[in-house]
Amino acid sequence: MTKKQKKLLTKIIVSGILFVGGFIVPYEWVSLLLFVAAYLTVGYSVIIKAVKNIRQGQVFDENFLMLVATLGAFALREYSEAVAVMLFYQVGELFESIAVGRSRKSVSELINIVPEYANIMVDGELTQVMPEEVEVGDIIIVRTGEKIAIDGIIVSGQTVIESSALTGESVPTEAAVGDEVLSGCINLGSTIEIRTTKEFEDSTASKIMYLVEEASSRKAKTESFITKFARKYTPCVVIAAAVIALVPSIITGDWATWVSRALLFLVVSCPCALVISVPLTFFCSIGRASASGILIKGSNFLELAAKAEVAVFDKTGTLTEGRFEVAEIKTYGVAENELKYYLALAESYVDHPIARCIAQLSNEGKDHDEVTDVKQLPGFGVSAVINGKTLLAGNEALMERNNIEYVKSESELTVVYAAVDGQFVGYVTVADRVKDRAEKAIFRLRKNGIKKTVMLTGDKEKIGRYVADKTGIDEFYAELLPDQKVERLCEIRQNGQSVIFVGDGLNDAPVLTEADIGIAMGALGSDAAIEAADIVIMDDDIEKVALTVEISRKTLRIVRQNIIFALGIKFAIMLLGIFGFANMWMAVFADVGVSVIAILNALRCGGR
Repeated sequence: MTKKQKKLLTKIIVSGILFVGGFIVPYEWVSLLLFVAAYLTVGYSVIIKAVKNIRQGQVFDENFLMLVATLGAFALREYSEAVAVMLFYQVGELFESIAVGRSRKSVSELINIVPEYANIMVDGELTQVMPEEVEVGDIIIVRTGEKIAIDGIIVSGQTVIESSALTGESVPTEAAVGDEVLSGCINLGSTIEIRTTKEFEDSTASKIMYLVEEASSRKAKTESFITKFARKYTPCVVIAAAVIALVPSIITGDWATWVSRALLFLVVSCPCALVISVPLTFFCSIGRASASGILIKGSNFLELAAKAEVAVFDKTGTLTEGRFEVAEIKTYGVAENELKYYLALAESYVDHPIARCIAQLSNEGKDHDEVTDVKQLPGFGVSAVINGKTLLAGNEALMERNNIEYVKSESELTVVYAAVDGQFVGYVTVADRVKDRAEKAIFRLRKNGIKKTVMLTGDKEKIGRYVADKTGIDEFYAELLPDQKVERLCEIRQNGQSVIFVGDGLNDAPVLTEADIGIAMGALGSDAAIEAADIVIMDDDIEKVALTVEISRKTLRIVRQNIIFALGIKFAIMLLGIFGFANMWMAVFADVGVSVIAILNALRCGGR
């Protein structure tokens, strides 16, 4: 417990003891003193707040309602009821404080990923400086157990890095010279030296901290509605209570009965259950998500994700690993090693994932001096002259364009055909491995109310069909350029369905922005993804897309439960109170009891 919570608990205990004493003592005047003492002990802070707010023109809030209701009860000599209202109201406040503190823990742990210092060498001595003082290109030293202060590349040392604070994954990863490391991660191994590649304010930890802090300011529509509702609701019930107290009393002359019912009406009407539980539900969910490595930029995005009906996916790097491997090599008229050598040399000049994969086929005896006249052929492949021989490597269209007779592969995977001096010499089949959890993720999305799943890819139709079949995707569209992906997404949205788009964050910024909800997959360290997406999954776990939808739908379900439950109980007790069938103890339950139940229900969003 915090000091503030302990202080409030102490007040509640002392007030409770005095309250019980008021029932036990046989003398009426002593009983009254004990009740007054109990009331002031627990209600002093509420009285002060109400008076301050009235002076500032903020009259109609829960403090005002509590003050009017309890002072009115004292005026009617219902001393025990007055103390009970204030006592249990503060019990509800304590529950709220504990609940908020508990749900804030996950978020505060994420914010604490930002290191307080960085180590640099100054005049041969290791010196701690503020991370803001480190410039791009400086060398920082990270010792065992310390947090990495700024994004950079390891230039000395080998270690093990824990990134659980960023990704939610507890398994550490090895890192060595040349590897990129991100701020907020913890160095579990030996001391390493890092050359910084960003300024502190642009580093991963700083960006995440900023987005988490900003998340609370982006309210969901339900949250905003409750806030507006409370502003109008409170003065309305005060006016209603005044009418209940005055009109029947003037007609019947029975002032004590109707004023008592009006005060009961005020106690019941306090909107605490809604004002507290609805924002708390969203806050708990954002904390739960952040602990799982899912960064949600605001409650509004959580609400939109809960209403999504269609999930649209990019292929490479999202449903697939994005790391290609050669699955098959087939030769015609040449040795396999020779084909590997030719292809590895030519593709080493091409900056493309498939080319980089093929370039690893042969690492022995590469002599780039033997390669001349390398040409990249967009949409077809590459050509190069190796030892005076012309190599063509690419797709079927490249072979047909050059009138080369070739043996067509029946594989549904990517095939790179090769020809030397116009003669077909073989092909290699390259596979982009489908993620192990992709099929399960699609199943979980359907289970959580997603009606249709779609894949958009720039790859060939047969590759798209292969991945769609492996993952259980409902529809796919292949051979799309980036602008065509946006067009296709707009067509899907024209049906009035709310759409989630999931991309790898590297080249999907336009589509992420266009979707109702953009989710960037495996975007840790990707500035474009963090800026464009509404929700960022910090690691490469595709199942967390389904987890995001699960959390969002559970959130809205609990919000609706609390709204229906709170308003239902309150309106029922209000009506019973107006007609004389409810007492102050029932009113206390309708206020504090309902608030506590709603808070406990909201906390379910923070559970795993």
